[in-house]
Amino acid sequence: MNEFWLWFSTGTGHILDWSGYDHILYVMALCVLFSVKEWKQLLILVTAFTIGHSLTLAASVLKLFTVRQAWIEVLIPLTILLTCIVNIAGRTKGTNRHNPATISYRLNYSLALLFGFIHGMGFSYLLKSMLGKEESLVFPLLSFNLGLEAGQIIIVASMLILSVFLARFTRIKRADYQFFVSSAVFGIAFLLFVQRLNDL
Repeated sequence: MNEFWLWFSTGTGHILDWSGYDHILYVMALCVLFSVKEWKQLLILVTAFTIGHSLTLAASVLKLFTVRQAWIEVLIPLTILLTCIVNIAGRTKGTNRHNPATISYRLNYSLALLFGFIHGMGFSYLLKSMLGKEESLVFPLLSFNLGLEAGQIIIVASMLILSVFLARFTRIKRADYQFFVSSAVFGIAFLLFVQRLNDL
């Protein structure tokens, strides 16, 4: 049980670590379009991201393929930028997901799965550095991934609580809140992207 909590807490700490805030920014960009009443749609979106990063996390740790870490570090903020662009572009066409003209909700489902593949490779570098000469990879991999999911749920819950607070206690319009968060996350991710691109 102690070994499980070691890997679990490492996964949770990794995704919630503000020194590696790129994953936090991405989940924020995913969640900002949704309210508590839309938790089912959000669950589908987050599940798509989970499936993506779980697959590549496992494949990378099991050494089924390798990708240069520096390139993954560049691609991660790029996934954030593209998600924010979709959010903002969708806002200009309305925020009703039942409207076929609205691109943000429909497109983000597909992108979440694709971008999950990239984030999974990012998660794998920490896990591989800690594994060392572990004989069995399955238990650490499963425990670490569950920890990642727990951290992800904390971020999602925090964003939903914030949306409830703004809706009940402020006059901020939902569309303005979505635009502000998406724009702020875009700005931070852009700086991160440029910095990592220069480090190549």
